[in-house]
Parts: sequence; C-alpha cells; structure tokens
Amino acid sequence: MTKRVHVAVGVIIDDQQRVLLAKRPGHLHQGGKWEFPGGKVEPGETVTQALSRELKEEVALNVETTSPFMELSFDYPDKQVFLDIHTVTSFTGEAKGLEGQQVEWVPKDNLKQYEFPEANKVILDKLLSE
Repeated sequence: MTKRVHVAVGVIIDDQQRVLLAKRPGHLHQGGKWEFPGGKVEPGETVTQALSRELKEEVALNVETTSPFMELSFDYPDKQVFLDIHTVTSFTGEAKGLEGQQVEWVPKDNLKQYEFPEANKVILDKLLSE
C-alpha cells in the first residue's frame, strides 16, 4: 500500500481578488499543470507551519494568517495525497518562482482557462462557487 502524502495547499488571494497559481515543473508528478502552491507537511509541523515554510521557499511570500478552506483525499494511479487546503489573504512579499517555476496572479473569472491536476479541480470548483 502506498503511503498517503500529506500536503499543505494555499489558496492565496490578493487584495484584487486574484489567485496565485504556480506551474509544476515538467519532470514532477502532474508536471506542466497549474496548481495552488504548497508542499509536504513534515513530521512535527502543523499545516499552517508547513504552508508558511513552503510558500516562503517556493514563492517568496511571508504568510501572516491562514484559515482552513477544505480537506481532500485523492488517489492518482501512481500516488495518494491528502490535501489540507487553507486560504491565505494576509501575506507580505512579492510572489516569484524561487524554484524556477512560473507563477501568475489570475483573476478568479479566468481560473477555468488553466489546466490543473485532477485533485485541484475540486478546490477550484469550491473556490468558484463562493
């Protein structure tokens, strides 16, 4: 049985109601698709701690507060993930791809034009229904 990977995910919304997306590098699982930034929760970390660390490392944002948005277990044929999704509306810094990935602020109305991994589509649906 494959171990389920615990991932902290940030739905980062700026004061213009745009959402930050990052493009997964081509060599990674679900590479080339757009996603909500985040990363693995390490042993001993809370989801908020993991999300704060990952967003600083990946997109140069300093998280001030997060709030739970939803949780989601998803099984890909080759990987199982548990996504712990939080909204982030209070942060400092200017978003940039510190690991060479493309990042983009996208108006909510335009999100459906981007290709997401299957697991992110449920997040997208909930975000657009609010």
